[in-house]
Amino acid sequence: MITIKGVILAGGTGSRLSPLTKVTNKHLLPVYDEPMIYKVIKTLTSSGIKDITIVLGGESVGDFVRLLGDGSEFNANFNYVYQQRPGGIAEALYLTKNIVKGHKIAVILGDNIFEDAFKSEIEEFEKSNEHQCCLFLKKVEDPQRFGVAELNNDNTIKSIEEKPKIPKSNYAVTGLYLYNENIFDLIKKIINEIGYSDRGELEITDVNNYYVKINKAKAIFVKGFWSDAGTFDTLIKSSNFVKSFLNNKS
Repeated sequence: MITIKGVILAGGTGSRLSPLTKVTNKHLLPVYDEPMIYKVIKTLTSSGIKDITIVLGGESVGDFVRLLGDGSEFNANFNYVYQQRPGGIAEALYLTKNIVKGHKIAVILGDNIFEDAFKSEIEEFEKSNEHQCCLFLKKVEDPQRFGVAELNNDNTIKSIEEKPKIPKSNYAVTGLYLYNENIFDLIKKIINEIGYSDRGELEITDVNNYYVKINKAKAIFVKGFWSDAGTFDTLIKSSNFVKSFLNNKS
């Protein structure tokens, strides 16, 4: 039985999807047949993770709770944490400390749509202490939009650069991360030594680069479909994939 805890980061303003997000949170918008957040939850539950903390922000908290409840509909258990203001992925993750500390965790961004489940990868991470962090990489056509991994010849990660103008590879760091129990100590270290970026955010790339620097980060290459759904184009791209996937199954 998997004991890794799940964390879904579903705060933020969704400004790139305005005016769709003027009166609701982007993670409640539909990706074809379901609210976006359903797809993200199912990525975790289909990977064997049943204890999930969801970080929320803005004015739609009540809508999330009414929609998702205690998690029993998904055969899971949900906790909720509120983020007062957008402050970056690492800050949002740090807010879950009192709930998930002492456990290895799987963190997923609330707008990331995956075809695959990752049960075997998560089980391996749970059993082994060889790596302290696993980053899921996907080859993309527009790497400038993402954190980009520079790879060594053996496909280990050399460095990660956030939204580079001239990317060193086409491998984007997707919004799924596995961390061991020391993640919150490391975020505290990043706060003290690096602090917030020019964007006013505590950058997850700084966290991930630390693991890369100490050779404790593992690259996992995503085989199936992956996209964020945070823009008009990627929202419809994700919906079209789900439609095609379901039609092929029927």
